[in-house]
Amino acid sequence: MALSRIAQQFADEIRQHDWSDAPYRVDRAGHRRSDDKQPTQQLEPAETDRVRTNVMWVTAQVLGYNDPNFDVYEFAEACGVKTTMRRTGNRNGGIAAGLRRFADGGYSKPGTWAER
Repeated sequence: MALSRIAQQFADEIRQHDWSDAPYRVDRAGHRRSDDKQPTQQLEPAETDRVRTNVMWVTAQVLGYNDPNFDVYEFAEACGVKTTMRRTGNRNGGIAAGLRRFADGGYSKPGTWAER
């Protein structure tokens, strides 16, 4: 299933952004380290992936709440999250576990822990 237009745009923005120095600076949209006049401290690749994954989850919570056809795995892959699949070829359950969902599959209202 294809992502909605807004989900694809979020994914494109998350994927293209350089998250490797996220804790050390306030970045504008479209940041590229190659444009930096003074380099900043940089995260290790695994740390960068964790930041990207957290950004994906926060965005996915809102998208999932608003789009009944939302697929978090498709979105995570489009965002550049690298751990969507296990070595066995099965989906990584941690991706879906990062979202606040109800037993029936519905998503918690953004900004709350339990509301619909």
